[in-house]
Formats: sequence, C-alpha cells, structure tokens
Amino acid sequence: KDWLLITAQKDGKANTMTASWGGLGVIWGKNTATVYIRHSRFTKEFVDNAESFSICVMPEKYRKELNYCGTISGRDENKIEKCGFTVEKENDVPYFAEARLTLICKKLYAKELSEDGFIEKKYVDTFYSDKDWHVMYIAEIEKVLVE
Repeated sequence: KDWLLITAQKDGKANTMTASWGGLGVIWGKNTATVYIRHSRFTKEFVDNAESFSICVMPEKYRKELNYCGTISGRDENKIEKCGFTVEKENDVPYFAEARLTLICKKLYAKELSEDGFIEKKYVDTFYSDKDWHVMYIAEIEKVLVE
C-alpha cells in the first residue's frame, strides 16, 4: 500500500515522481530495486541524466502530497517546494528527510518495455493504448537510510 517517490538530480536541481510499480530482489549478485518510468514523465530526464537516484517510502500522513506529486509535472512548477519536503543528499543523490525509508540506488540497466515482449496482449491495450511505454530500470541498492 506504500507509495514511493523516485527522485534524481539534473543540473543541480531535483525532481520527483510517485511510483507504485516496482520490486526488490537480487540480480547479478547485487541487492537491487526495479522501477518503471514512462517516457512522458519529466522525472525520467533526471533519472536518465544521473548515475543514481533515490526511492523514498513516505509515511501515510503525506498521502495528499504524494497524490499531488503524481498529478503535477515538475515541468510546470516546483512541486517539491510546494509539498514542503526537505531535500537532503547522500553522495549527491537527493532524497527527502521526511521519508521513513530511503534506498540510494545506482543504475545498472535500463530497457524500454515493448509490445512484442508481452505474452498477455491484453496489457498492451489496457496500459499502453497511447504507446507511452515504461522504461524498466534495474539499480543496485547502495545504501538504505531508515528514519
């Protein structure tokens, strides 16, 4: 039920987006997080530009702010400032002091999902009728910060 904030930095500025798709596991002998970001999301430019990004698990009391971060683009306004979140940095990776748990993640792999990869074709029509595909990122969890 927890929502996440994926946050990265580009040209000294942080941007964030909500996420609910993803997972944790082990691949290539490393503890990893897998996240999915659509091409249309402004935060994707920040994640693509950076070597690392953060995944913040926010307390339930920030549900209103999380909804806001999921509906307003950082292209249009400074949503981090508007939410009142405090940006901290770990090795130049932005995260939020308000998070109850933060994963600092170094990108290892990125690949766009594509129609030909779907076994269950119904998901193409359900989630990608506009062809705004997700890019899957696999990242090594380098550090875990706990509230």
